[in-house]
Amino acid sequence: MACRAVIALLILAVSPHPATAAGDAAAGEKVFLKCRACHQIGETAKNAVGPRLNGLFGRPAGSIEGYSYSPANKNSGIVWDEPTFRDYIKAPQAKIPGTKMTFVGLKADQEIDDVVAFLKQFDADGKKK
Repeated sequence: MACRAVIALLILAVSPHPATAAGDAAAGEKVFLKCRACHQIGETAKNAVGPRLNGLFGRPAGSIEGYSYSPANKNSGIVWDEPTFRDYIKAPQAKIPGTKMTFVGLKADQEIDDVVAFLKQFDADGKKK
């Protein structure tokens, strides 16, 4: 019985939880190439097909000045945090029905971990933290 408890704890210890898994920012930069067709990030980022993604985490959805959001996104009440972003990036249309974002989503947890690590590097001004 004690052996089972130890094994269970070991499994939990080595299995990354999606909301706390550590990603690789360098790998995330490569994953971001899938996003770059519509989004920009960094000090020179501008709104494009999608809004710039500087300082994403902690920001209310639909709040980048100068970008024309869908009413669904603007009125979603979402404040971007890791768990919300992870759900969204897997299936944007499922998380916010009616969003203009037509991206099919990232399906691999490791890609999501990596792109989160990449995005978290940038503050609201696009400077790396």
